[in-house]
Amino acid sequence: MKSRRSFIQKSLLSSLMLAPFSSKVSGIGISKNTFNGQRVSQPQVISTWNHGMAANDKAWEILSADGNILDAVEEGVKVTEVDKNVFSVGLNGIPDREGIVTLDASIMKGDGSCGAVAFLRQIKHPITLARMVMEKTPHVLLVGEGARQFAIQEGMQLEEEVLSPNASKAYENWKINAKYKPIINVENHDTIGMIGIDATGEMAGSCTTSGLGYKMHGRVGDSPIIGAGLFVDGEVGAATATGLGEEVIRICGAFLIVELMRQGRTPQEACEEAVKRAIAKSKDLKNTQIGFLAINKEGDFGAFSIQPGFNYAHHHKAKQSLVDSNSWFK
Repeated sequence: MKSRRSFIQKSLLSSLMLAPFSSKVSGIGISKNTFNGQRVSQPQVISTWNHGMAANDKAWEILSADGNILDAVEEGVKVTEVDKNVFSVGLNGIPDREGIVTLDASIMKGDGSCGAVAFLRQIKHPITLARMVMEKTPHVLLVGEGARQFAIQEGMQLEEEVLSPNASKAYENWKINAKYKPIINVENHDTIGMIGIDATGEMAGSCTTSGLGYKMHGRVGDSPIIGAGLFVDGEVGAATATGLGEEVIRICGAFLIVELMRQGRTPQEACEEAVKRAIAKSKDLKNTQIGFLAINKEGDFGAFSIQPGFNYAHHHKAKQSLVDSNSWFK
């Protein structure tokens, strides 16, 4: 028996020595993703849309001071949640059909810890409440009145429930015809999703939104759904989504991308495959926009969307840039 084990061990060792070198380590494809001709190094942060630029600035303050990625992705998107010029995130957002702004948010760490809130009213920073759900409760998702009660319990102030001047004007104009028809890259860019990696190699992500304008009261999109709008696995990578949430939910978009990366796809390849899956399920491609962002633990990243017009902000030690994503339709 001993000689047989020795023979097997020697055979396996010989096989490994003779096998061709593979660029895949632990199931993750090492892509050739570069930035200005150089491979991007840690730490770095990526966010959806042009409002991601200001959010990334705040996140980078934390990362460049050797802060952790969880703090960075929370503080970064908090900037967007109070930006008066952003009408798709935070209490300044466009209301639902009843004239009420409701908020969704999620946050996740690479170790699987996560928290989320949905159908939330009167809270300035839903992303902070989502983190509280993760760190202070045995739950993952709190919604509606229960989420608001938890916020009060944790000392968060209830904001006055009044529409911002711009949102109020838009809502009054909408009520003239009261038709619900999302507009690609206007109403549909309803989210800021942020994913990144810090100097220690830890990964995290956040996602926050006021949802589609003029949605049905009670509607919840993909942003607070772990695995749809956001998913992070520190052994593989992270992904986030923006666009029409119903279509992202149908394919568990962020989880799908991370699993594709686990199987060896690059972040870019995984985003492209997720878009293909969404297209296959979509009932109305003409009026549907979805954009995906992904990053793996090596620091390679990718982005892809259904329609042209999706962009993302990327920040690392060399530079910050706003990049137009490639898309299925040209």
